[in-house]
Amino acid sequence: MDSDLVVDIRHATVTRGGQHLIRDVDWQVELDERWVVLGPNGAGKTTLLNLAAARLHPSSGTVDVLGERLGRVDVFELRTRIGLATVGLHDRMPPEESVLDAVVTAAWSVVGRYRESYGPPDVHRAAALLRQLGVGGLAQRRYGTLSEGERKRVQIARALMTDPELLLLDEPAAGLDLGGREDLVRRLAELAADPDAPAMVLVTHHVEEIPPGFTHALLLREGGVVASGLLHETVTSENLSKTFDLPLRVDHTAGRFTARAA
Repeated sequence: MDSDLVVDIRHATVTRGGQHLIRDVDWQVELDERWVVLGPNGAGKTTLLNLAAARLHPSSGTVDVLGERLGRVDVFELRTRIGLATVGLHDRMPPEESVLDAVVTAAWSVVGRYRESYGPPDVHRAAALLRQLGVGGLAQRRYGTLSEGERKRVQIARALMTDPELLLLDEPAAGLDLGGREDLVRRLAELAADPDAPAMVLVTHHVEEIPPGFTHALLLREGGVVASGLLHETVTSENLSKTFDLPLRVDHTAGRFTARAA
């Protein structure tokens, strides 16, 4: 595997109950790239993200993540090198947990603080990440009292806690109102522009949620790849129309995309 590749998926198929969730997918992500994965419901986006997160094995094909081949590596150790923000994490988070603890517990890869010991460096890093995501003032609030937008930003701070080499974001703007979405997109754009930030993959249904600074796109439909490559060459009216099976017009203005029915 190329040393610059953080994700190297080749001819991967995932089958459940006789159905292909993804089929014969090739996808490579390099160290300094920021990818968006686009597609309708059922396209295979979350399945692909779970392969990259080392939380799912392919039925056939190969998956290498951070230089390690799935099936030949201790995935629990590998997962400590990957930051993952997903709806599933929110569902597992104790509502009475403080926001600071919701982030700092990522250092031990646990949900819910128990008897682990965290030193000042862990606490300081968690507080700094909360400030970076614009929720520093919520550190002592209970997680269960947060709004949807606040929770999404806390989840991303938690995903960054272990200084991961790969950051995976599964529909981070889902359920947000316009203000919440725009604030999150701006903060993700700042993160994408940081040369020290990890390789990033963002899954979404909507081109409006692609932050400026993202570099590549993968379009999925019915488990297969429609198009893949540099963002502006891939997110086109023709490719998006094929992806969503609807005539669409894509526009790009001031670093942001919009799409509407043609």
